[in-house]
Amino acid sequence: MQEILYIEVPTPDTEAVRQWLHHGFEPTPGNKRVTHNGIRIDFCQDSRQNSTLTEESALKDELSIFVWSLQRTTYLKVFRWAIAPVPHERQILTSLTEQIRTQFPNRYPEPPEIDLSRQSIFEALAADYPLTVEYFQKIPNGEYDLTRVYWWERRWRQSVRQPERPTPVIFQNTPREETALEGDECELKYDLIYVGGALGVIHAAVMARLGYRVLLLERMPFGRMNREWNISRAEFQSAIDLGLFTAAEFESIIACEYIDGFHKFFDANNPPQCKAPILHTPTVLNIAIDADRFIRLCGDKLREAGGEIWDETEFERADIDRDRAAITSTHLPTGETRRAAGRLLVDAMGTASPIAWQLNGGRTFNSVCPTVGAVIESGFEPGVWDSRYGDVLNSHGDISRGRQLIWELFPAAGDDLTIYLFHYHQVHSDNPGSLLEMYEDFFTILPEYRRCDLDKLQWKKATFGYIPGYFSIGSGDRQVAFDRLIAIGDAASLQSPLVFTGFGSLIRNMGRLTHLLDVALKHDLVQARHLNQIRAYQSNIAVTWLFSKGMMVPTGRFIPPQRINSMLNTFFGILASETAAIADRFIKDRVDWFTFNRLALKAAWQNPSLLAWIWELAGAKDMLRWVGSYLTFTVLSFFGWLFGWLPALTRRSRPWLEKRFPGLWFWLLAQSYALTSGLGRPEKESALRDAPTISPSTAGEQFS
Repeated sequence: MQEILYIEVPTPDTEAVRQWLHHGFEPTPGNKRVTHNGIRIDFCQDSRQNSTLTEESALKDELSIFVWSLQRTTYLKVFRWAIAPVPHERQILTSLTEQIRTQFPNRYPEPPEIDLSRQSIFEALAADYPLTVEYFQKIPNGEYDLTRVYWWERRWRQSVRQPERPTPVIFQNTPREETALEGDECELKYDLIYVGGALGVIHAAVMARLGYRVLLLERMPFGRMNREWNISRAEFQSAIDLGLFTAAEFESIIACEYIDGFHKFFDANNPPQCKAPILHTPTVLNIAIDADRFIRLCGDKLREAGGEIWDETEFERADIDRDRAAITSTHLPTGETRRAAGRLLVDAMGTASPIAWQLNGGRTFNSVCPTVGAVIESGFEPGVWDSRYGDVLNSHGDISRGRQLIWELFPAAGDDLTIYLFHYHQVHSDNPGSLLEMYEDFFTILPEYRRCDLDKLQWKKATFGYIPGYFSIGSGDRQVAFDRLIAIGDAASLQSPLVFTGFGSLIRNMGRLTHLLDVALKHDLVQARHLNQIRAYQSNIAVTWLFSKGMMVPTGRFIPPQRINSMLNTFFGILASETAAIADRFIKDRVDWFTFNRLALKAAWQNPSLLAWIWELAGAKDMLRWVGSYLTFTVLSFFGWLFGWLPALTRRSRPWLEKRFPGLWFWLLAQSYALTSGLGRPEKESALRDAPTISPSTAGEQFS
């Protein structure tokens, strides 16, 4: 018996596919026989005319077709009983594939239009997302969180479909009398105004402790998070070096620390060269942060340093003129308009940021990871999972409805488990990516991933969001700043394509971002040409965006279901064959040029089809763009070797250069970071050490 066809039928209604095989599909030629899970096609009628053929040899001219359900979709396989092709085999397979694609095409459901003034979110979504509604009703604050899931998806879809015409929220050089921003409330009271309280409060607290007058706006009640964060001790050290946290405080926000993390992708249908052992990474994302406590502690430090927090306040617009950025916002509980002005506005609103969409228009994001999940307090049977271990990246099946679903599982406080389901997704107006569909998948297939009874689980918290990605060619091809405005975190869309989000990028680059922003504010270098140099860009990360491109199924396309798992197993199998240090550096975005090239050549040698597969998914245009990223990485790596002395020289020249030529000093400092942090080789330093001490009472007076 030999497998001759394997396809995915993108529908959760496996019974409908089975009935179509029974009653709708008529093979020509051949005789169809109905079976429990499909059909059999034999070619025995003509063969029986030859009385010399035995029954055994006649049975060999037969095809067996069957379907099964997994991951809320349907898979179909065809096996041939004979070794040699049966009569008209290719014709039958082509006809079967074409007919089934017509009968069961790709569908990209839209969330319904709802009116929450007339019904609850549960009533509005019950018909389309029954399991999502059922289990959100069991989650604390579930109604609020599901409403936010719906809001976020609607906002994301609108942004994707109108990238060239985003609703303007930033206005430049508007005469003050026309903005109606008058009175004491819009005096230049602040140096920095942060919009977005998740990643924003971390950076805001650092800047406030440097002495800057800081205001933070947060749309939600402050301290509530719909994400959990994981990191390693070595990476969090940058926040300790900056003085934001002490080592003891860091220990207090650790919810759990596991002893090993696993990476394993489904390979039952992969060719032999694309199977891989488990990759062990004991120091990758092995620290689970108590996100709510972490955010509240950052908020406390911000307030202790003189900063202010306006929570439940939604940003509406910003008016930028020569000497200030004035924001207008709405206090959601009261509807009151709030206004403030500062020297610089920092966009930390994440994926849904209207500022990021206005700055970059149609080139805001190239990819996104719709991510859903939950923190589960208890309910798993003993032996299902050992809380000393993490599941960093895992798949338990092949492509499902145009997506390669990937799981993450991290131990949290006590017996809590944080579980995520996500996929890498092409940003496409016909198929922007759905959180609601992902949640219906999550509640349907969680028992497939980890044996459990959903009704016995104790749900603690919902986690969800859109994690963006941008395919950079060079450090300047994405705009992250405007005059008196800069984006950080997911709003800047500069995260790793593998396991890190804006949180990991922000923490790893905290010293770099803080030092550069401090110098820019100190010398009033707040024009776009200066602020655009303050970014967490790494050329060694930019060159790896091809990995995420290779994990996306283009909208409307069908590819072999096992293709993405085959690619992932090729890469991670090679990492598993390397030393632990190599795998650790690669996944933590520390890979150097030589190692990257050696691993890439090793992958191509092991799986010669890899380049053709990537070309099929990426296309000629993106492959050429990647070549640009690779050349940038190569040139910067060469410069890093050739000008390795520049960072030390830049710092030694500070006493005389910064005072006389602050713009040049700032540029040299940015280039120094590009040759160190930008190549995944961060220097251990403290921005608090390098920066002058500024008292809260005098910060910004020079320019107010």
